[in-house]
Amino acid sequence: MRIHLTSIFVDDQDAALRFYTEVLGFVKKTDVPAGEYRWLTVVSPEDTGGTELLLEPSVHRAVKPYRDALIEDGIPMTAFAVDDVRAEFDRLSGLGVRFTMEPVEMGPVVIAVLDDSCGNLIQLQQML
Repeated sequence: MRIHLTSIFVDDQDAALRFYTEVLGFVKKTDVPAGEYRWLTVVSPEDTGGTELLLEPSVHRAVKPYRDALIEDGIPMTAFAVDDVRAEFDRLSGLGVRFTMEPVEMGPVVIAVLDDSCGNLIQLQQML
């Protein structure tokens, strides 16, 4: 068994697609109309057959209180692995991405937390 698909709630699918592809560097995998919204996924360019991230509209009534509580407590919605957190922090900061936590070493990992501008905090992590 392996993880094939996971999702993240986004306020605007077009803005999220731009952020996740043009800023973070993922590539669009699927873009299919699904009623009022789209089945819209991105993948890592390093593993285009790997786990897909669904950019899911945040329209369900449970999403807002859930995300608000996570953000208030500084808890990331998900985590992405990177080879060098400090280099990604510098690159993304240069592109105007807002970080809520700068890189910090925590035992066997270095982590940083960014605001994806789509309603979520995202953790970047590098295994040491």
